[in-house]
Amino acid sequence: MSEFGAVISWQRGSDEPFVDQRYSRAHSWEFDGGVRVPASSSPHVVPLPYSVAEHVDPEEAFVASLSSCHMLTFLWLAARAGYRVESYRDQAVGVMEADERGRQSITRVTLRPRVVFGGDRQPTLVELERLHHQAHEECFIANSVRTLVTTEVVA
Repeated sequence: MSEFGAVISWQRGSDEPFVDQRYSRAHSWEFDGGVRVPASSSPHVVPLPYSVAEHVDPEEAFVASLSSCHMLTFLWLAARAGYRVESYRDQAVGVMEADERGRQSITRVTLRPRVVFGGDRQPTLVELERLHHQAHEECFIANSVRTLVTTEVVA
């Protein structure tokens, strides 16, 4: 078993009464190694100025964690298959809407990875789709959520 953690911190501003719902949702995420990420609620959920649009929100982080896990698994599989990856860029998008229970939820995430390969050995579109499918099947994060995660390969 492995454990992964983060420290999430928030502090009320001295001039914010709080009980009137007029308080900043700005907070921080701290990870091992000392990385600190400024975070906030999404302005789509809590209006400005109580959210900070420039900070990472949980919904964006959820999409990013799915994309990052998929990419890391894909890179491992591609290297194992003998393909040299030069670059990988994903413009992932998550959709929040009411789920089957009527609750707001990220109901689907679409990954749009564009992978550039180097060298003589280039995968066919079928091989590329197989690698992405296998990456999805083996991604720890995708295996941890009930959200439908799809991949649209950008060639």
